[in-house]
Amino acid sequence: MTHPLPGRRPSRTVVGVLAAAALTGLASLPAVAVAAEPDLGIGPLAPITDAQPGSGVDVPFSVLNKGTEEVGKTWVTYSVTSGLGTADSYGNCTYSTQSSADEEPEKTLAVCAVEQPLKPGVVYVPEQPIGLKALDNALYDKVRMTVEATDPGTGDGGGTDPVPGTGAPLKLVEKAPATDADRASHSEGSSTADVTAVNTADFALTGAQLDGKVGDEVTASVKFLNKGPAWVYRELGQGAATVDVRIPSGTSVVKAHDYCSPVTKTHYTCGTSQSWVDEAGGETYPFVLRIDKAVEGATGKVSFTGADRPFDKNAANDTAEIVIDAGTGTTTGGSSTGGSTTGGSSTEGSSTTGGTDTSGGSASGGPTAGGSTAGGSDPKTMTSGNLAATGSDSTAPMVGAAAAALIAGGGIFYAVRRRAAAGN
Repeated sequence: MTHPLPGRRPSRTVVGVLAAAALTGLASLPAVAVAAEPDLGIGPLAPITDAQPGSGVDVPFSVLNKGTEEVGKTWVTYSVTSGLGTADSYGNCTYSTQSSADEEPEKTLAVCAVEQPLKPGVVYVPEQPIGLKALDNALYDKVRMTVEATDPGTGDGGGTDPVPGTGAPLKLVEKAPATDADRASHSEGSSTADVTAVNTADFALTGAQLDGKVGDEVTASVKFLNKGPAWVYRELGQGAATVDVRIPSGTSVVKAHDYCSPVTKTHYTCGTSQSWVDEAGGETYPFVLRIDKAVEGATGKVSFTGADRPFDKNAANDTAEIVIDAGTGTTTGGSSTGGSTTGGSSTEGSSTTGGTDTSGGSASGGPTAGGSTAGGSDPKTMTSGNLAATGSDSTAPMVGAAAAALIAGGGIFYAVRRRAAAGN
């Protein structure tokens, strides 16, 4: 092989000859066939309504091979939220539980390996719809289905180990050749449906009754509890509940809970850590209050606000009170922690603690303290409602900022989640 002399370039003729030889060599190589990528789609899942707790729920679905080649093996995966269970156990599926993560609640997951060929351009359906069951805590639930040509695995988000099914295998059968409408409706590899059950959940509030003297700091622990029987799952980014807290006269807030945001110096709204609340779950919102002056019968109001709760048929525990008795102190300048009030109801002007405020409890300029409205709008369509909100200096005039925080509920919610994650 010759080498050009230093400082000289190869002639254009030489370069052209070498390039032509290279192209000729490439053209003589045998062609390599490139296999077409599988292209599978699943049809939209229809929403399911009026499911009865304890009864079966059938979920029909359809699959389309949109590619040009036959697919020899397919994985059908479906997951359900905690109000649903897997009634049928398919022998070619494994079942596990996925822990809550990425703002999503815990789910039951089934991964099914369907070992049968799927012809291109043909719509397939299961021999029988997927069999699920509405559990005792069912109310607002979701089922999600996915079809893939490779094993999706069970993920690494925590949960239980996969357990093989014990029944007959899940099989797909041909339905019909695909039409243009079928191809359009099977454009995605996954689909989600809402499952709504006929059930109730009782959201309850508890206030506090505290004793102290002027200058004391006392802690009022406001509590929100879902007494069930159903869990409540709102849309992602929306808090499960919003609690309106009015501080008693003669006191000031030293420290509010991180999930509570000031509207004024004496008015706070509190959200939840997640977009769902399990049965027997809830939140506790401690408020450290300073008694600035003795006010006879000083009473603060606690109530629900935000998204409607058509599932809550018991209005008797939708409000509560924070009562401060500063007439005779029981401390000597230290701090005391208030217990929770229980039961009872009161009419406007009554000093009975922990009862129901029949006046509504809403102050001018703040959000209306809403009670339960039977037959109200579906909370899945509501855009109101507080999410967990970060705490703030209680002495700052925060009316405008708090209004923006209420509107941007999703942003507040994720700020709290990031704060919680940073603290771990």
